[in-house]
Amino acid sequence: MCGIAGFCNLDMDYTKEKAKWMDVLNHMNTVQRHRGPDGEGTYLRENCGLGHVRLTIIDLVTGQQPMIRRHLGRECAIVFNGEIYNMKELKAELLSVGASFETTSDTEVILIGYMMYGKAFIQRLNGIFAIAIWDSTIRKLLLFRDRLGVKPLFYTKKENTFIFASEIKGLFAYPNVKPIVDKDGLCEIFALGPAKSYGKGVFKDIFEVLPGHCMIVDGAAFYDEAFWKLESHPHEDSFDKTIEKTAWLIEDSVKKQMLSDIPISTFLSGGIDSSLVTAICAKELHAQGKELNTFSFDFVDNNKYFKSNRFQPSQDRPFVEQMVEYCGTNHRFLECSNTDQLECLYKAVDARDLPCMADVESSMLYFCSQVVPFNKVTLTGECADEIFGGYPWFHSKDAFATDAFPWSPNMKPRQILLDNALIRELRMEEYVHAAYEKTIQETPLLTEDSPEEKRRREIAYLNLRWFMVTLLDRMDRTSMYNGLEARVPFADHRIVEYVFNIPWEMKCANGIVKGLLRHAGKDYLPADILWRKKSPYPKTYDPQYERMLGRQLKEVLATPNAPIRSLLDTKKVQRFLNSPSDYGRPWYGQLMAGPQMLAFMLQVNYWLEKYSVSIV
Repeated sequence: MCGIAGFCNLDMDYTKEKAKWMDVLNHMNTVQRHRGPDGEGTYLRENCGLGHVRLTIIDLVTGQQPMIRRHLGRECAIVFNGEIYNMKELKAELLSVGASFETTSDTEVILIGYMMYGKAFIQRLNGIFAIAIWDSTIRKLLLFRDRLGVKPLFYTKKENTFIFASEIKGLFAYPNVKPIVDKDGLCEIFALGPAKSYGKGVFKDIFEVLPGHCMIVDGAAFYDEAFWKLESHPHEDSFDKTIEKTAWLIEDSVKKQMLSDIPISTFLSGGIDSSLVTAICAKELHAQGKELNTFSFDFVDNNKYFKSNRFQPSQDRPFVEQMVEYCGTNHRFLECSNTDQLECLYKAVDARDLPCMADVESSMLYFCSQVVPFNKVTLTGECADEIFGGYPWFHSKDAFATDAFPWSPNMKPRQILLDNALIRELRMEEYVHAAYEKTIQETPLLTEDSPEEKRRREIAYLNLRWFMVTLLDRMDRTSMYNGLEARVPFADHRIVEYVFNIPWEMKCANGIVKGLLRHAGKDYLPADILWRKKSPYPKTYDPQYERMLGRQLKEVLATPNAPIRSLLDTKKVQRFLNSPSDYGRPWYGQLMAGPQMLAFMLQVNYWLEKYSVSIV
């Protein structure tokens, strides 16, 4: 895993002021160094500059980037963030047709494959990636992003210069790229946040390469094209065959993602998703005489304050202990205190460059920092709920009947602290509905879909394009901020393509949430884990944490130049602070309720201040 950055202008000759532009590349590297603390490099030619910071996972010695290859007068250079899990198979194919290699890295496989077969070679990749390739022969810069958007890639344009980076902060390291937010940006924050519209970067004139797309920079023009998109097909496999194929796809994905030249670990919550990944990894390592490191997360005194509700019916620890014994892993129980997650609340904004999932994100950032001393690579159970229909809104009549994002169907809770004039000015409902409708219109359907199955596809597609990407962004930024590579085996595009087209009566076999996944996992897990009722990522229930947030928000509102003061209604805030929080009625997803609203507003204020955001 790494961070990439660069710029391109065919009307420029950067080599005439080499020292200046090398300083720019070095600065773009510096602000993203947390993504790759093990090394860095730069590449500068007349029309293009590339920067790279490296986290060493594969080919620890010779895999430095930017990587340059020359053949018959042609020069191509690449910077790459990600992992290619089928690199061995691809390399063998390339060797069979005469290719030669100088390293054992997947970066070189991508570059040689591109030089031999062009951009179509990217469709062969199984992995997570953000790639930039400068092709000197055709004088074009090509950017590629993996199919599901696991790895980030942002860009902007100033006059005829195209600028890109793994993170938004990398763009701000380029001269005169300023953090400006307009009404649309405020709607992204307050109406959609912590999600954001795909393709947008919230800041004015900052965008992201869409998942599954290639962007080609050609002179003053640039355009993008899809190299992958999700499609609907009739499902023809029997239920038994569906279980068999699903189990094979999951096991194959996990085994592929164990690819590493350093030891791997897993996050283990005791739920079916992380337990399945852990069981496969542990079995593979045991066969090699190795022991798997596992980590679980909770909060100090949560056993004292935990309140069961329909979103979080049980605590994780008893199930984690059962899985540790079952799999024979080397386990560490990690706990986060109120102080830890409050301190990380602002670091999470630094990591994301945006207000994010409040303490749901800050605690993950803290936990990742605790994992790094033991392992730099981990596999997680993320994305299974979006793919296999694990969330409550997949099963809710309200979600079927409501023309809105099912994880955030009502705008009123989001406006509970906002100034009334701002609410009127932003027209948040219209903005959100337009974003929702755009995705609905893009949903791949079959003509034979019944109205109910059509709606199921829409809800599934909304989750893949929005909710899952928000969690993938959380996982990428919180892990990479700490120099940790977090992999997501369920986000293998082969699994997504297959499961998306499986009828609901198979996905939810016998009316059981994620019934298909449970049947597919029957050979890997004990029954108690296999049929455990879903319980999401933990959060603190300590009332002292909410009081700490309240005190900080009061201090912010008492500060005359606090940027969020003009956006909030102080009387509304006071009433909110004086009312008991409802932990069981989230305003986003399953976890973000009353305390997370306070934390989110603190993040917004910090973000506006830290980035010196200009609101226009």
